[in-house]
Amino acid sequence: MERVLAYVAISIMVIAVLSFLTVLVVALVAGREVLASGLWELVSFIAYFGLPTGFVLLMILLGINFRKRNREQ
Repeated sequence: MERVLAYVAISIMVIAVLSFLTVLVVALVAGREVLASGLWELVSFIAYFGLPTGFVLLMILLGINFRKRNREQ
């Protein structure tokens, strides 16, 4: 369970960083108006909410790990 949670958190964060970089490049090349329509709305949504979601998942994983270590001691 912990390993799956770690992989999900890291995957979400990597996808969010890639989508953030994609948004920056598209805005630079085509203009910000392009980001307001079509598939780019989803990419922008992932860029804005992916990192906080991944951070929350990592904090949950950290809490699970601390609780597990306290039970072992």
